[in-house]
Amino acid sequence: MFKIFLSLRLPILSVIPNVLSMPRFYPNIYFSDCWSSVGSVTFYHIGNKCYFRKRAFSVWKGSTDQVLQSAVHTRALKAWKGVDHQIQKQWNEYAKDVPASRPPYNDSNHISGYNLFVSAYHNFFQLGDEHVPVPVKYNPFPVTDLEFVLSEIVDNSHLHVTFKLHLDGVQYSSRYRVLGKIMLSDAGRGCKTGLLRNYLSAEVGYSDDGCQLVQFQISDFKQKFSLNSLFCKFHMRYVLIDSISGYRNLQKRLSIEI
Repeated sequence: MFKIFLSLRLPILSVIPNVLSMPRFYPNIYFSDCWSSVGSVTFYHIGNKCYFRKRAFSVWKGSTDQVLQSAVHTRALKAWKGVDHQIQKQWNEYAKDVPASRPPYNDSNHISGYNLFVSAYHNFFQLGDEHVPVPVKYNPFPVTDLEFVLSEIVDNSHLHVTFKLHLDGVQYSSRYRVLGKIMLSDAGRGCKTGLLRNYLSAEVGYSDDGCQLVQFQISDFKQKFSLNSLFCKFHMRYVLIDSISGYRNLQKRLSIEI
């Protein structure tokens, strides 16, 4: 069975009947699953079901943050090219133990050493410690959960949202930082993924039961997210970043009213 990747260019319309009239992709004798884009079609997943739509084309201008991230990525690619081949092979070996964040979600799928290196480079940048990472054996992350504690407005314009960080079986949790992709919306409205912005948590103390308290500080929050009220919905996709290896775990989501 075969799977379609972005770089694969096949006459897909000839092997999938009525592709433009069917929103759902069904596995067949040619392809067991599809994702990313090929030709004029983009495949995507909602849950475990695969759908497709006409591929969107636009001129990318990029926000200030997006341009910054693009520059970081360019530096990461340049750094990878400068890594000795034997070290690259070691990255490839360690990457075999890293779970992939795209289907198929099983032990047969893992990322490449290149992906692991670039991810670590980006994560060290997010921590304010940009440097060329060294290969480190991947160890599973602790089971993670965030428990909402409180939200408060500081100086009439800055929103501070505090969570209790639960890390199963870990006592020294300061090794890990929480990176959240955050969006605020008016109450009753959903998350628009294009408006998600990166915020790195700050440690603000410990709870009575010894859990680390982490806080996300969002400046000019009402103007930034065009809110009509101070009562809003907080949407976040978050990961743990290991400050030692630069690795991150798989993304989790939460939405709460604050």
